[in-house]
Amino acid sequence: MSKTSGRSQRGGHTGVSIEDVAAAAGVSTATVSRAVRGLPRVSPATREKILEVAGSLGYVASSSASGLATGRTRTIGVLAPFVSRWFFSKAIEGADRELHSRKYNLSLFNLGGHGSNRERLFSSTMVYKQIDALLVLCMSLTAEELEHLHKLDIPLVVVGGHVEDCAYIGINDYDAASTAVRHLLDLGHKDIALLHGDDETDLNFDVPRVRIRAFQEVMTDAGLEVRPEWDQWGDFTVASGQQAFNRLWGQPGRKPTAIFCSSDEMAMGVIFEAGRHGVRVPEDLSVIGIDDHDFSSSIGLTTVGQRPDNQAELATKMLLDELDGNPGAVHSEVAPHKLIVRETTAPPA
Repeated sequence: MSKTSGRSQRGGHTGVSIEDVAAAAGVSTATVSRAVRGLPRVSPATREKILEVAGSLGYVASSSASGLATGRTRTIGVLAPFVSRWFFSKAIEGADRELHSRKYNLSLFNLGGHGSNRERLFSSTMVYKQIDALLVLCMSLTAEELEHLHKLDIPLVVVGGHVEDCAYIGINDYDAASTAVRHLLDLGHKDIALLHGDDETDLNFDVPRVRIRAFQEVMTDAGLEVRPEWDQWGDFTVASGQQAFNRLWGQPGRKPTAIFCSSDEMAMGVIFEAGRHGVRVPEDLSVIGIDDHDFSSSIGLTTVGQRPDNQAELATKMLLDELDGNPGAVHSEVAPHKLIVRETTAPPA
């Protein structure tokens, strides 16, 4: 290792490392880092002691770590699996709205799906000396990635899906899915198919599984059969909805009179492909989704609406409030959802 890289953990050019300060003060290096950066969750007495020890040893935090006089980078990281899909783009929009109003910057970490890029972004360099807090948008996480998130010594909140031991903002996915299925039952449908989300069951992302469970339990409670051949999956895109419809309609035997789709984009794919096959919506097939996508109103899609931009805006406000010295500002909160009845659902013929 070169002498330059060997000083990467040291303050300025004094030769005194953050480890030296931590040992002298009897605290962890993470606590020293938080104290010199002006971050919360360090008691005033501990902060004063650390700064006194640092001063006596001649430790000077680097400008990138301390943000100079403020002790901050005034940058919040947003970690997203995709940026092109509706939920994530709307959430980023909401986060940026709050950051702009508070004169903070946004640093976007786009994982781009399940590629090799993830390992680099989840390394310590992703956040070390770069951001003051992290907003994680709903996503599948490996066990290693989840462990890394829990080790980050910065305020953290998840938007759009539950992540174990992390504060999160999002709708009650069980209730939202149940609302959609009950709407179809109230219309008189008994033959209902399910188009659910990605089946990456080895990853820590519970939204698809929760919506599947809600569908199955509501159907069972109503005394209706859950037909395995009508269980289809997609990846929350329009194209996957089209493919699911083709698989479903390509099977022999009875066809469903309604489909519950776990996202509006998949529901749109079903509707587009149904039209190509001469299947009329809602006369022959009722379709309902979840989200209230920007295009849902235009095509008359019945859905259970949510506001990912508002969820991310609230989560970002919590992070900034915590950074401003309001302990406990970051907490879990259930966001609202509502049934929006339009033209794609009707009683079965």
